[in-house]
Amino acid sequence: MNTIIAIQGAEGSNHYKVARDFYGDNIQLKECMSFDALVESLLNNSANLGIMALENTIAGSIIPNYALIDKHNLHITGEEYLNIHHHLMGLKGQKINDIKEVWSHPMALLQCKEFFKKYPHIKLVEDVDTAEVAKRIFKENLKGIAAIAPKIAAEIFNLEVIEDEIQTIKDNATRFVMVQTDAPNNGIDQINKASIKFQLNHKRGSLAAILNVLSDCKMNLTKIQSLPVIEMPWKYSFFVDVTFDDYKDYQKAKAIIELMAEEFKILGTYKNGRK
Repeated sequence: MNTIIAIQGAEGSNHYKVARDFYGDNIQLKECMSFDALVESLLNNSANLGIMALENTIAGSIIPNYALIDKHNLHITGEEYLNIHHHLMGLKGQKINDIKEVWSHPMALLQCKEFFKKYPHIKLVEDVDTAEVAKRIFKENLKGIAAIAPKIAAEIFNLEVIEDEIQTIKDNATRFVMVQTDAPNNGIDQINKASIKFQLNHKRGSLAAILNVLSDCKMNLTKIQSLPVIEMPWKYSFFVDVTFDDYKDYQKAKAIIELMAEEFKILGTYKNGRK
């Protein structure tokens, strides 16, 4: 069976860039216009692997994606951090003053808001995906319309970059995770990061006790995210990422936390994507 990788967005999107970086150029993609559709493609076996953005240095955690991974018991098998670059592109021969509307994903529009204050004649329109808009401009020969998308989209769809690097904050990165329905066979020698989830009794010091265990077991806490437990007011699940040097230290921490916490779950053990 061919390996099919589900991405959110179209060819030329940031998810597409991550797919190529992580799995190589010779890949078969399934384009999904929402993360719900991406997960469904994994559940119905129309894709084997999925790539999901999980957090951004500007926007923070993408909370619904944590919930999707948890609800559908997906396994995180790896991660990649991608520096995000936004470029304004349209049909060849156009200048910024020829552009009447810019269509893009709401997050891309938000991250480029300051740039467009200089061009009040341009209307900003929310759309489903950055690269999908670039593809539409090319296919439908849409003059006066521009997309905000990665530069690779301009190359794929034969568009011209009108303005480079239009994001407000230049140091902007997104963390992507690789997910699948089956538990991976990651070799222990390759594993130095884990994503876990647990619930705690609502009593003083319960979270602090868990954090002390992580510290005592030489775990480096890189992320903690709380989500409310549906239909249980004021009860929370905690999603935690840790890195470690010795897999035995992680095994010890896991064994202790399993005894202390409720609804303990391992979302994935994999290689740290930070270089």
